Amino acid sequence: MYVERPFAGLACAWQRSTTRPVTGRVVPDGCTDIMWSTSGRLFVAGPDTGAHLSSGEPGTLYGVRFGPGAGPAAFGVPGHALRDQRVPLAELWGPTAALEDELAAADDPCAVLAEAALRRLRATPPDPAAAAIVAAVPTSGVARLADDLGMSVRQLHRRSLAAFGYGPKVLHRVLRFDRAVGLARRGVPFADVAHRTGYADQAHLSREVRELAGVPLGQLIRP
Repeated sequence: MYVERPFAGLACAWQRSTTRPVTGRVVPDGCTDIMWSTSGRLFVAGPDTGAHLSSGEPGTLYGVRFGPGAGPAAFGVPGHALRDQRVPLAELWGPTAALEDELAAADDPCAVLAEAALRRLRATPPDPAAAAIVAAVPTSGVARLADDLGMSVRQLHRRSLAAFGYGPKVLHRVLRFDRAVGLARRGVPFADVAHRTGYADQAHLSREVRELAGVPLGQLIRP
């Protein structure tokens, strides 16, 4: 069972519970997460460029998700250093024993993770250009986006790598894919999904999903 809930200042908080070992498919969404399991693991999932198959033990996994461009600032490293990585939180924040004790005793571990994440964001805010890049990247070419933001193309690429883990072109690809998957999960016909998210046609959407998720769209969204 997987459940998400909103949490102010973050993309969401979530938890996944299982009574048996499972293998899950995590696909790119431009985000980073902090996760804590009832088995005691506390780690960070960086921004992915392709499908990540994760093995889950019985129990509950709690997580908080940073929106695109926010997480790396909280971890104190550029986004590309976390790309396609799963890293113990202690490697980024230093000793986490006190946080782990608080999580183990909490009625709501997601709230504990969220408050820790938000404290870090207040101390080290994201690049102020990140939100503008996310807003503009679906509709602007790289050169135009750089010009609109008062940067050179090279500066835009460097700041995008640091904030998101991707350059602007890959970021656009990932965010478009994530939006398409979200629409498909809500029951929008695949041809309409392709049109609404800017793919050339349904075949283009299908190719992108296979490349980024490793499986067809119908299989990806199957409950």
